[in-house]
Amino acid sequence: MTITIYGISNCDTVAKARRWMEGRSMVYAFHDYKKGGITIEKLTGWVDAAGLDKVLNKGGTTFKKLAQVDKGDLDEAKAVALMADNPSLIKRPIVEKDGVLAAVGFKPSEWENIL
Repeated sequence: MTITIYGISNCDTVAKARRWMEGRSMVYAFHDYKKGGITIEKLTGWVDAAGLDKVLNKGGTTFKKLAQVDKGDLDEAKAVALMADNPSLIKRPIVEKDGVLAAVGFKPSEWENIL
């Protein structure tokens, strides 16, 4: 079983998720999409699997600071492009298990069942 956690190194929620994994001696790879980037294809796959509302972090300061022209008429293609350009717009963490989206966000009770 291969587990990859996607997120940003200095995110508190990602840090909690990583500690949770380590506390269970679970082996995982970590991909910091602020440093390593994220592809349009990967983002599109996550949005297809989980839905735009789950993957796009509209509650964060990065989204709130976007120009109205960027937030207006926000369809899936535009949102994916914005997330690729601004990885802070992606909810964190995102977990893939064996290359398939397993979780968006950190909820320990859900992770117990998924991982």
